[in-house]
Amino acid sequence: MTKAINQLIAQEKRRQAGRLWFAGISAVVAAVAAVVLLGLSGWFITGAAMAGVAGLAAAHMFNFLLPSAMIRLLAILRTAFRYLERLQGHQAALGALAAIRPRLFAGLAAAPPKEALSYSAGEASARFIQDVDAIEGMFIRQSAHVAAAASLVAGVALTALAGWAAALVLILFAAVAAMAAVRTSRRASAGPAVASREAVGRLKDVVAHIASAAPELRCYGLESWAADRIAVEDEHLTQARRGLARLLGASALVQAALTGAAAASVLIVAHQAPAPLAALAVLAAAMTMEGVQALVKSLEQDSDARAAAARLEPVLRHAPSSPNRQWLDPFLHLSDAGISLKPGSRLGVSGPSGVGKTTLLEQLLALRAPPRGAVMLGGVELADLDPQAARSAFAYAAQDPMLLTGTVRENLRLADPKADDAALWSALNDAGLDERVRRLPSGLDTWLGEGAGQLSGGASPPGPGAGPAEAGGLAAAR
Repeated sequence: MTKAINQLIAQEKRRQAGRLWFAGISAVVAAVAAVVLLGLSGWFITGAAMAGVAGLAAAHMFNFLLPSAMIRLLAILRTAFRYLERLQGHQAALGALAAIRPRLFAGLAAAPPKEALSYSAGEASARFIQDVDAIEGMFIRQSAHVAAAASLVAGVALTALAGWAAALVLILFAAVAAMAAVRTSRRASAGPAVASREAVGRLKDVVAHIASAAPELRCYGLESWAADRIAVEDEHLTQARRGLARLLGASALVQAALTGAAAASVLIVAHQAPAPLAALAVLAAAMTMEGVQALVKSLEQDSDARAAAARLEPVLRHAPSSPNRQWLDPFLHLSDAGISLKPGSRLGVSGPSGVGKTTLLEQLLALRAPPRGAVMLGGVELADLDPQAARSAFAYAAQDPMLLTGTVRENLRLADPKADDAALWSALNDAGLDERVRRLPSGLDTWLGEGAGQLSGGASPPGPGAGPAEAGGLAAAR
């Protein structure tokens, strides 16, 4: 079931309706122009040849100006409206993805910790990048349906000039091509497309884990073992993609055969029509089948999009909620320790490894469910609060800080997007980092790079007045 993701996609299609309509209309004009262009070209070439064979007088009487002008016009229309179709389709897709990705992230953040943290870095990356990119194609390819219909209408109208039998033959072959595409799409959705998506996630997961342990692997001489692990997953991905490619390749071969058979059948049926009209019908039929093939490719690629949607569905299972600040003057009470803390209080928690220090922090951050009655926040059981509401009462600066690949300002404003410069400098001053940031090339607007490369992440130098590590200090200021 992909109800939630389908609803989100439908919502974005409604929001991008103007651009999608523009893309659809442009696709119709381009498709009709392409069919008429090829059909008219066949008629023109054949007619001109017959006029030339008939003699000099017939050649002089043949009007080549109007057909040649029409051919130029149709070529311009096809090119211009194909460009407009692609432009509007991609704008609609990019606009939709700008809303879909944040919604997916919000759904993941709202999920129970056990579920949200079950996604490895590689698997999460595959879902949020490759799977969402597959959804993007659904917006771009939407115009293929109306374009195929327009191609069929134009092709049938032109082939009918050579006889209704030719038009009926074209309709028959177009229907067979569409049914073959639907069957291929269903077969791909049932196996190869899903296997390929899952293999991408596993490969990225293995690469991420090995990359994070690269120094240790090199230290112990395990580079070949790591390469073998990656090669195994890469081979699985190759096999999955090869299976999908075989299926789509066979489908492409069938479609090419149908196109040739359609053109040949129209030629046979239209043999009694005048030669120029027969040429028009044959080439129009071939171009119509090519237009139908755009729909065929869209249906085949939709199988990959459906597999991606099925993988994204669990991420949207939980709707994000707004924090419920029902405690005006929150205080924290730890029942087991008999400690109550008011805002602004300080408490150091120490003890041997395994005593539960990290567990306590995870409970406060709603990353782990606390026992009933163990933690009270503002007189309310922490276990009864919405996770987002509980987290809004805490700020967390981990030993290994997670910083954005962005500016100092962007990292600080994660905590308060509306904070002005004065508030940012005040937070940096509290963390003992204001002077260091002032010395950076652009101050608050300095780009930190991946892993906050402009700031040191190491331990503070020993001695009196030593401040926190700079990267950790930025996280503390946040």
